[in-house]
Amino acid sequence: MFLRGSFAAVLISSACLATSHQPVCPGPAAHGSGRCHARVVVDERGHPKATAVPSGAYGPAQFRGAYKLPSASGGSGQTIGIVDAYDDPNIESDLAVYSTRFGLRSCTTANGCFKKVNQTGGTKYPAKNAGWALEISLDVEIAHAICPNCKILLVEATTPSFANLLVAEDYAKAHATVVSNSWGGGEFSGETTFDTHFSTANKPITFSSGDSGYGVEYPAASQYVTAVGGTTLRVNADNSYKSEAVWTGAGSGCSVYYTKPAWQTDSSCAKRMEADVSAVADPATGVAVYGPVNSRGSAWLVFGGTSVAAPLVGGIYGVNGGTVNYGSDPYGAAAGILNDVTSGSNGSCPYAYFCNAVGGYDGPTGLGTPNGITGF
Repeated sequence: MFLRGSFAAVLISSACLATSHQPVCPGPAAHGSGRCHARVVVDERGHPKATAVPSGAYGPAQFRGAYKLPSASGGSGQTIGIVDAYDDPNIESDLAVYSTRFGLRSCTTANGCFKKVNQTGGTKYPAKNAGWALEISLDVEIAHAICPNCKILLVEATTPSFANLLVAEDYAKAHATVVSNSWGGGEFSGETTFDTHFSTANKPITFSSGDSGYGVEYPAASQYVTAVGGTTLRVNADNSYKSEAVWTGAGSGCSVYYTKPAWQTDSSCAKRMEADVSAVADPATGVAVYGPVNSRGSAWLVFGGTSVAAPLVGGIYGVNGGTVNYGSDPYGAAAGILNDVTSGSNGSCPYAYFCNAVGGYDGPTGLGTPNGITGF
């Protein structure tokens, strides 16, 4: 039987493909805690829609073709740290199925590619949570798809409280070269006091911008991270890039609390603007993930949400293997290095570019989407 109670949220349909999907971490984040940003495609009963094979969903071939990413080179010596809450006890075996299906390098504890720890680096893992286990599967598999030569360090926080998630963040930051995060909540007074958890020079940290449309999310609002928005991605028959538009759920906006960094030059937001860059996030152009669906085991599922985009961009940072100056790195990219998304909207806002795609920088898609690895 499906774990229905963990997905008790109102369904949202994507008009273009009438794809019903819902958050794997339903409800708003409680005060002082984060909520994961993955959405899973569901059947008519509201259960995660399991399939025998990932038919029609995007995988490594589409990511590489659309975003012009290398298929095998890059990432040697890099470790992508992934921070999530609770435990996914089957993540290593699920990753093995994903890797085999898509012809990726094996990534296991035995060969030194994969490591799972609790928030302080130990092996006494937290309790399992059905929703966060799906988030973990998504994050780990997408990061591995983009950078199969990178090592994966999964750091599991005891709960999704900021107190625990940021302990896990510190461990990941200390032991990985890139850190990917697919969680957050609304802005709050005092959020800037947590900057020390992200302000590690020359180390990229990605955060998803949220799945609730126009509105700022924290920690994506921090100037010390790369805030990753979301798009609807279309590919041609040969998997090359066809088009992109704003995904309606992608978070964006002008921070209330963060000072505007010097490298952001948009005109109507006096403070930090979210997002910086973006990538595929629409469940209607969703991605294949092998993950837990019920008490009997795992299956192929289709996911969306900015939880897809954050590890995708994190994986590109890993492939590139360079150093960055906080979230500013893409802002120094030359014209054409990123795909400029110019259509779509995520809501109503006081200034057009806060929630609508425009030429150049805009809130929902930032500077654009990957067009090779040079922009990262």
